[in-house]
Amino acid sequence: MQLTGVVALILVVIAIIILRAIIHIVPQFQRLVVFSFGRFQGMYGPGLVIIAPPPIQTVAQTIDLREFVVEIPQQTCITQDNAPISIDFLIYQRVIEEQAKDSFLNIQNFRQAIQGIAQTTLRAVIGNIPLDDVLAKREQINESLRVKLDEITHRWGVKVTNVEIKELTPPRDVQDAMNRQLTAERTRRAAVTEAEGKKASAILVADGAKQAAILEAEGARQAAILRAEGFALALSTINQQAMNADARTMTLQYFNTLNQLGASPATKFIIPTEFTNLAGPIAALVTARGDGDGGQKKAGT
Repeated sequence: MQLTGVVALILVVIAIIILRAIIHIVPQFQRLVVFSFGRFQGMYGPGLVIIAPPPIQTVAQTIDLREFVVEIPQQTCITQDNAPISIDFLIYQRVIEEQAKDSFLNIQNFRQAIQGIAQTTLRAVIGNIPLDDVLAKREQINESLRVKLDEITHRWGVKVTNVEIKELTPPRDVQDAMNRQLTAERTRRAAVTEAEGKKASAILVADGAKQAAILEAEGARQAAILRAEGFALALSTINQQAMNADARTMTLQYFNTLNQLGASPATKFIIPTEFTNLAGPIAALVTARGDGDGGQKKAGT
């Protein structure tokens, strides 16, 4: 009985091992590389995969289809103008599902191979670019590296999706020159901004003075027009009244004028010749007044 139990236990263990060898649950992002008697059989997955027990079929490797990143450590490169510069960058890549078998059959370790080829490609790209362009055209360098790396890794079934430079470290003397240039540029911008501010302020002041002068001139013009209109109206009124005045009214005005002359302390008077025309109206007025007084006296007598 004991021997039978041991045999049963051994058979159960063997059955579990066989089941584990032939039954596989493959996640969505993975594929199984299956060989049959040493020959490539195919890529299996995702889901439940059942294969023949070894040595009929064996799982050689599991391929991950997710995008992954490889960090390239800092490398010192020489630019086109013989300036050393240190660069480190990241490579984003993924295994193409349709070519997943190439990443296993065509290369022993494609991740390590990509890291090595990335270093040599970086030196080749930077060697054709001047230092100023390396510092200023990072995006173009990223794209150039991506294209060149993708041309190489394509035969391994790997797609380079993106390349990102993390840091560029120029030589110390170049950094000092860049700092001085940056300081000078900021000083220049500050001076330009200050000058533009003063210019704008001067323009506003001049425009305000111009508007004030225009308003003042317009006010003076309106005042002159109003004065002229008032003077014209006064002359028109005087002329109208003068046209309606009779001889006696004019004579009284002449008498008033003579009275004012007589009250003056001056000893000499200049009388216009037109005053000689007063003789007739004055004599007539005196005669008329005398006749009036004589008639009154006779009436009283």
